[in-house]
Amino acid sequence: MGQENIIKDMEKLEQARNRFITEIAKNIYLYNITPSVGRLYGTVFFSEEPMTLDEMSKAMGMSKTSMSTGIRSLLEADMVERVWERGIRKDLYKVEDDWYKSFSNVFINRWRNATELNKQAIEETKGLLNRLMDETEYEAVRVKAEKDLKKLTEVEEYYGWLTEVISLFETGAIFDIVPKSSKERNKNKSYE
Repeated sequence: MGQENIIKDMEKLEQARNRFITEIAKNIYLYNITPSVGRLYGTVFFSEEPMTLDEMSKAMGMSKTSMSTGIRSLLEADMVERVWERGIRKDLYKVEDDWYKSFSNVFINRWRNATELNKQAIEETKGLLNRLMDETEYEAVRVKAEKDLKKLTEVEEYYGWLTEVISLFETGAIFDIVPKSSKERNKNKSYE
């Protein structure tokens, strides 16, 4: 009877874990990561010990090559880290304990790149519009170009703001504004 109960409870434990893993896999696209790699992340997350690629492969029923590719994606996103244990020659991986770090890095990389490209496009477009305004002999074209320049200036303000937000993440100052722990957030609210 005792053996049956522990088996049932272990199945319930796996169901609970699978609930979280399923949700992570569904939403991991926000990190530019595939659902199957999200399931890999969940597997490593719930592992009580750092895992080798062989162990991941066995746990997920997928090839070691797939595990290697997946773990590389997770390493690049700072969601897992390589660890070392005495006497073990294979690479071991565990979940990065600082979820804030992985979010910050993904946020910074994705938004910094997009922001810089858009700011560059704004500058180039403004140059083209200014040149057009100087060269055109048509007032209707000049008026439309002036309106477009005004729109681009407003968008430029947004990208300036976004650059400052990105900087908050790069410097860690975001955590002064929105602390990591709920205890710190609640303490800040009590002074408001």
